[in-house]
Amino acid sequence: MMVRLPRGFYQRPSAEVAGALLGKLMVHETERGLLIGRIVEVEAYLGREDLAAHSSKGITPRTRVMFEEAGHAYVYLIYGMHHCMNVVTGPPGSGSAVLLRALEPVQGISVSTRGPGRLTKAMEIDRRHYGLDLCQSDSLLYLADDGHTPISIRNSPRIGVDYAGEWAGKPLRFYIGESSWVSKAPGRK
Repeated sequence: MMVRLPRGFYQRPSAEVAGALLGKLMVHETERGLLIGRIVEVEAYLGREDLAAHSSKGITPRTRVMFEEAGHAYVYLIYGMHHCMNVVTGPPGSGSAVLLRALEPVQGISVSTRGPGRLTKAMEIDRRHYGLDLCQSDSLLYLADDGHTPISIRNSPRIGVDYAGEWAGKPLRFYIGESSWVSKAPGRK
């Protein structure tokens, strides 16, 4: 049985939420049917002090939702063509979030979900979902717990944040070690 994650789940530090999200389900009730994927890879962004976080520049029209209540979706476009989805974490005003990087397909998904752009495409998520309250009972997009527990959780530096100085090497990427669905596993090109 799937249980929607409550707001309290997200109201913790982003690194704590990131590790706890592994093994949880991402669910989207769409016109073409139910899409479900198991979260196997995420990255934590710690807020204003984290130079890799979009929120490090403060509140802007793009980052506004990152400073609001935990449990909302922060969806943005990168390279002008790929959407990425973060889940806002921590207390209001913190600017912290967790990027969803990869899913293991569970139901209704027949394309690659390795990488944040592929994940959102497979789950039919775009900027229309920006600011969506994932905890609201009538939301068609949400994260859920079905009791699954990952065997081994690993962490490493985040991917693609070399510009962030000392923050680039911080081990804030979390993934399920035994998953073949992780976007960039050690040894995989």
